[in-house]
Amino acid sequence: MKNILLLIIVLFASCKSNKNINFTVQEPMLVETSNYLDNGTSSMELIPNKTIEFKKDAFGIVYPVISEGDKTIFKYTYKRNPISNTQDSNYTEIVYAELDKNITQTTLTSEKLQTIKLYFGRLCYCKGETGYYPIKNGNFKISELTKNSFKINFEFTIKEVPQIISKISETVSLKSNATN
Repeated sequence: MKNILLLIIVLFASCKSNKNINFTVQEPMLVETSNYLDNGTSSMELIPNKTIEFKKDAFGIVYPVISEGDKTIFKYTYKRNPISNTQDSNYTEIVYAELDKNITQTTLTSEKLQTIKLYFGRLCYCKGETGYYPIKNGNFKISELTKNSFKINFEFTIKEVPQIISKISETVSLKSNATN
């Protein structure tokens, strides 16, 4: 019995707890993206001290409202290159999420994605297929890479409208407040 108790104590003592990461974005930052698409460009922003709310207008169209707050807004934007000699060919996809002010290691799947107000926006001259939609199907993960950087991996699908962007994988480097 003493040996079993000793073995349990040794096992617990030797188990290293997961490292909690804690990154704080101090000022807005634009991150160069690694998505190189032949037909457009993408960018990622982290906007501190804000909050996001999605409202509906008189026609039921959902739109984002960003205001002062205690969160950090994640914004990923894809802009397709305009088609030459074509009016109204602008096309943009945007993904928004509201992260805690201190960004921590996070893994969310489909049923939990709305805890961070994860939304997909499709903005174009596409009658009946434009607007913002809550993302309900996907996997969102933030993980630490080094003491001063973390990675965002996100795969998702939207049923309401066609989409070009379905995967985001970006590395962010900033000042760290890492704790063990």
